Amino acid sequence: MSPPLSILLASFLFLLSISTAAEIQDSFPKCVAKHAVKSQNLRCLLPSKPKPLLIFTPLTESHVQAAVLCAKSLAVHLRLRSGGHDYEGISYTSDFKSAPPFILLDLGKLRAVDVDIRSETAWAQAGATIGELYYRISEKSKTHGFPAGLCTSLGVGGHITGGAYGPMMRKYGLGADNVVDARIVDAYGNILDRKSMGEDAFWAIRGGGGGSFGVILAWKVRLVKVPSTVTVFTVARTLEQGATKTLYKWQHIADKIDENLFMRVLINPAPPAAADSGKKRTIKTAYNGVYLGSAASLLKITKSQFPELGMARNETMEMSWIESVVYMGSFPRGTAPETLLSGKAAFVNHFKGKSDFVKEVVPEAGLEGLWRVMLEEESPLVIWNPFGGEMGRIGEGEIAFPHRKGVVFMAQYLTTWRSDKEDAGKRYEWMNKLYDYMAQYASKNPREAYVNYRDDEIGMNGVNFTSVDAVKWGVKYYKTNFERLVRVKSRVDPHDFFWHEQSIPTSLPK
Repeated sequence: MSPPLSILLASFLFLLSISTAAEIQDSFPKCVAKHAVKSQNLRCLLPSKPKPLLIFTPLTESHVQAAVLCAKSLAVHLRLRSGGHDYEGISYTSDFKSAPPFILLDLGKLRAVDVDIRSETAWAQAGATIGELYYRISEKSKTHGFPAGLCTSLGVGGHITGGAYGPMMRKYGLGADNVVDARIVDAYGNILDRKSMGEDAFWAIRGGGGGSFGVILAWKVRLVKVPSTVTVFTVARTLEQGATKTLYKWQHIADKIDENLFMRVLINPAPPAAADSGKKRTIKTAYNGVYLGSAASLLKITKSQFPELGMARNETMEMSWIESVVYMGSFPRGTAPETLLSGKAAFVNHFKGKSDFVKEVVPEAGLEGLWRVMLEEESPLVIWNPFGGEMGRIGEGEIAFPHRKGVVFMAQYLTTWRSDKEDAGKRYEWMNKLYDYMAQYASKNPREAYVNYRDDEIGMNGVNFTSVDAVKWGVKYYKTNFERLVRVKSRVDPHDFFWHEQSIPTSLPK
């Protein structure tokens, strides 16, 4: 039985009252480093980053209510972490030393998943990883799945707040498009569901970004049908194998090809072939994805609509849907699906990332310019994810996530480094050079960005974030939905209790 809420409140207040500043400064960098292993971006754990006053890990929903009420009474903010996929770490650190004091509410212990195949729905608590949700679905059915991300260590809570795109989005839309209910703790400590929070708030939490409207406790999601056999593939082509012309053609078919097919492109420098060992690095493009059907059907589609790729049968593998989740999650070949229950990230490093939504074809000359920029950096990675299909049929205002019709692909740009002793400045400089180069091909007015790939350079003025700065990143992340998000925020959290550097503001500048 959980302790009464009054006892939790008293205990929480007492814990803070006996903590001296010296104790906090001494213990919290160590504590955060210990508990933040889910963070995929190690640069967010540097000592220079302001950390929380304390980390509170609730075990029940009533504990979350206590955390909200206690933090309000102490005049400190809460920052919410459910999975650690925050590119800038603002769910558990701050970008500015002048930021208000905050407590980290780590939802990692709230991870129950309840799958109901009869109604084709599932409830997943915020701290459950997306991999856990996938696995629990597969335990109940071999022909059901859920259309969300391929990074299986992501916490369900934060992942879906930003949209949650993945290998089945062209067939079924985003994870957020397939949410039918939610449980949330609001700024007053109330637990609300879809009916009690109202349709405006329910609209906002699906794609409106995490940490602005309340604490997501759980999502009720709609399951989708998957075939008993799906096909995965990775087809790599270098510049010497015609990668430029092949990628040029991919852009013409990526958003138009069969919606059962998700074919992304991973682009990075690679060593020259053994026969060309005296040459410099080349560029490798890897076409990686899932087809909801047999290999024979996939090969017919690619031969007809994308013959330039030259996909061969031995470059494909048939397997179950849950096995394809493991494959797309970049786990070693032969990894059992049970590994999804571990919550371990396949990618942990220091990195900087940015994103674009591209609505026109990058010409061959533009691709060649991109290769030149990429070859200047030691370890860059560019990923192009195709849109189209269901993504183009859902309206921009259906949920808060607005990037829909007309998007050919979303581009993600990454640069990584191993040690915090390396010069991160030169990595940022290169990233901005790449981002500036791609401006000519990216969406315009606004140049759109994906909120789940937060970028703290959007709207940064070097001191803090203001409402003027918020407009800069707000329209990039949400387009015209931003104004509606602000109206919802002003109603459900008028005193801006749920605040961070890129949270939705309560008003717009006049």
